[in-house]
Amino acid sequence: MLIVNADDWGRSQLETDAALSCYKMGRVSSVSAMVFMEDSRRAADLAGAAGINVGLHLNLSQCFTGEIHDVLLQEYHHAIVRFLTRGKYALLLYNPMLRRQFRHVYQSQMDEFRRIYGKNPSHVDGHQHMHLCSNILMDSIISKGEKVRRSFSFQRDEKSVANRAYRRLVDCLLARNYRLTDYFFSLSQQRTGERLSRVFQLARDHNVELMTHPAKPDECSLLQSDGYSALLGTTPVGSYSTL
Repeated sequence: MLIVNADDWGRSQLETDAALSCYKMGRVSSVSAMVFMEDSRRAADLAGAAGINVGLHLNLSQCFTGEIHDVLLQEYHHAIVRFLTRGKYALLLYNPMLRRQFRHVYQSQMDEFRRIYGKNPSHVDGHQHMHLCSNILMDSIISKGEKVRRSFSFQRDEKSVANRAYRRLVDCLLARNYRLTDYFFSLSQQRTGERLSRVFQLARDHNVELMTHPAKPDECSLLQSDGYSALLGTTPVGSYSTL
């Protein structure tokens, strides 16, 4: 089964509308929603009306742009954003001084999702993949049994040995507590015909997630192309709710 998931739902009106258009065309099968952002509430209403399968796009690396009344949440979130945006490898570091902050910020976003969507998210992933940061993983902050996005899948010649080893370690840690797809790819990295065909081929025998950002013109153009549509017609497509 192939899950074509559009990230950043609710981050802005542009991103929500682009993903909604592709969903209505049958080019994406689910979305991941950000809460406490400028378009979060409208996006929740649109998702309900369209019957879209929605996960939580956990935000730990961008300041909230929506209306927030919880001063403590703002303070904790700012501290986490500062920590995780200090450098490229900040997500690898475990910060024991932010344990309470990470747990509070995660739970606040989960509670807000349930409030505006009226249900639990179908899965959990992260903006800029920060749901895989050390504080989230090592403290098992995401509830056990959730469906969670795994780390990227690469072939042997695509990344270094150390990079692939780290990703295998992360996926092993995730698999102990969560339900995962077998593979995870980004549409932006699979745009050539050969690469994209390989993703669809894998999805005929495995559960595969393909991440996309329809607000990006090049990805939107590919999603709406006849070639992509033809590949979809040969592959079972679903969502995390059917995983």
